[in-house]
Amino acid sequence: MAEEAPHTAATTEAPHQGGFPPFDTTTFPSQLFWLAVTFAFLFTVLWKVAGPRINSAITGRRRAINGAIAGANAARGEAEAAEAAYRTALAGARARASALAEENRQAMNAEIAKAKAEADARAAAAMAEADARIAATRDAAKANVSIAARDTAIAIVAHLTGDQVSPEDAATAVEG
Repeated sequence: MAEEAPHTAATTEAPHQGGFPPFDTTTFPSQLFWLAVTFAFLFTVLWKVAGPRINSAITGRRRAINGAIAGANAARGEAEAAEAAYRTALAGARARASALAEENRQAMNAEIAKAKAEADARAAAAMAEADARIAATRDAAKANVSIAARDTAIAIVAHLTGDQVSPEDAATAVEG
C-alpha cells in the first residue's frame, strides 16, 4: 500500500489566536476607557437622580413618623392633664366634704352623710367623665397613629415601586 502524503494547504492567512477576547491584552486600553466612561455615567446618574429621590423618600418618611410621634405625645400630655384635673377636682371635693363634716359633725350627722353621698356622686361622675375623656383621647391617638402609619406605608410603596396598595392591605401590613 502506498502511503498518503499528508495534506498541507498553504494559506495566506495568519494563524488565528484563540482565547477569551476580554483577556486579550491588546484591548485593555479601550476596555479601561469604556469602563471609566460607564462608571462615570452610572455614578452621575446615581448621584444626581437616584440619590436625591431616595433621600427625599427617607426624609418624608422620617418627617411623617416624627409627626405621628409628636401627635401621640401631645395626646398623652392631654390625657395626663385631664387625669391631673380629675385628681385635683376629686381632692377638692373630698376636702370640702371633710371640712363640712368637721364643722357640722356634732349637730348634723344625717346631713353630713347626705353631703358626703353627694360629693361621692359628683366625684364618681367627674371620674367617669375624666375616664371617658382619657379613653377617647387615647383611642383617637391610636387611630391617628394607625391611619398615619397606613397612609405612610401606601405612599412609600407607591413611591418606591409605583404599585398602588389598598388601604386594607396597608393596614394589615402595618398591624402585622
